[in-house]
Amino acid sequence: MLASHILRKYDPAHWGGTETAVQRLVQGLQHHGISSMVHAPHCATSSSSDPLSDAGARVQRYKAFVPVAGISAAQREALVSWGGNLFSFELFWQLRSSGADVMHSHALNRIAGISLMAARSRGVPHAITLHGGALDIPEEVNAKLTAPLKGGFEWGKTLGALVRSRHALGKTDAIFTCNPKEAALLQEKYPHQRIIVQPHSVPAAQYAVEHRAAALQAFPQIAGRDLIVKVARLDPAKNLPWLVRQMPAIKRRHPRAMLVLIGAGTTQSVVDELRREISRLGLANDVLLTGGLPSGSPELIGLIQYARLFVLSSTAEPFGIVILEAWAAGTPVLSSRTSGAVSLIEHGRTGLLYDLDHTADFHSGIDTLMMNNEVHLHLCAKALERVRKDFDVTSIAGRVAKVYAELIEAKRMKGSTQSSSSQQPHLAAKLS
Repeated sequence: MLASHILRKYDPAHWGGTETAVQRLVQGLQHHGISSMVHAPHCATSSSSDPLSDAGARVQRYKAFVPVAGISAAQREALVSWGGNLFSFELFWQLRSSGADVMHSHALNRIAGISLMAARSRGVPHAITLHGGALDIPEEVNAKLTAPLKGGFEWGKTLGALVRSRHALGKTDAIFTCNPKEAALLQEKYPHQRIIVQPHSVPAAQYAVEHRAAALQAFPQIAGRDLIVKVARLDPAKNLPWLVRQMPAIKRRHPRAMLVLIGAGTTQSVVDELRREISRLGLANDVLLTGGLPSGSPELIGLIQYARLFVLSSTAEPFGIVILEAWAAGTPVLSSRTSGAVSLIEHGRTGLLYDLDHTADFHSGIDTLMMNNEVHLHLCAKALERVRKDFDVTSIAGRVAKVYAELIEAKRMKGSTQSSSSQQPHLAAKLS
């Protein structure tokens, strides 16, 4: 079986949770006899590595553009990085000629509409995974994500209507989402749709290999420090300036504390804003920005292992694949109460949770994990037990493989291949 995975963006230099999830899905599917082709837009930056190719996927690039007029280059960059509604004429034809037995979109909006239209034209099933959420998105996060559109004219709405992008979730054959809250909201809105809660996975054995020495060699300034580590792309939803602003108070109680932020900036303006906040607070020696580190690299794993605790300060996190990585590395997690974290963490057993508007709870969690060795060891042990039991790469991918097989069989039983083929000339003409 061949599965086509469609991404809205893929730049190895700006790696994030979606890319990690797809990489591990591709790896796991191979164990179930499914090969993968990844379709992603051309990217501006060059990279010597291609993690998805290394994972066994064939990567095929397509031409895409942001159909918005009257915005600056910086705004355009922000839209591409944070969730801009791209469009591509080439993608439709690329997918039609892919030979895929199933098409799996890891993006919403126009890209999902195009891939669904391509799947229908070939009579193969189509699925959508919601990596960033669709209905379970706080209003303040949505406002930040759409801010780059300010002052521009989004002429792409006509293109969206052409591929019926607004109907993609209602017409696709299956929807994968990674947290129960999102699933419940979707089921209420689309009562007849097949909606599956599908967690992401982690290669736990890989994160158990000792790599602290690699981290110390790459970042000697961490020696003798109590690390508070966060792994995330530097974008608005991760709420990083808030986290930096907590450091002066943390330093007064824990003088050896150092905040380590691992991840590439989605845009230069986001990185510049963060650096200004670090400088304003006089934290140049107490906050380390590592930039992006390759997924699964010894330096990345070593930093998580070296940390006293792993922290999340996100305002929105549909799942939180980094929580699994911290658990597998043997590091306790202190997380804001996003829907993803709440669905994963049992407070006081596998991690600690806090509300962003109750700063005292955050600092109490910091103090507990810094000073209480008994709680620290208990959380690490229970979290490691759970990640090994419930989030193995091969078994998680096996659930997806089972859904693929069921969707293909359902298409065959309904005879949809014959009915869809009669529409091909019309569909092709629409995108000509």
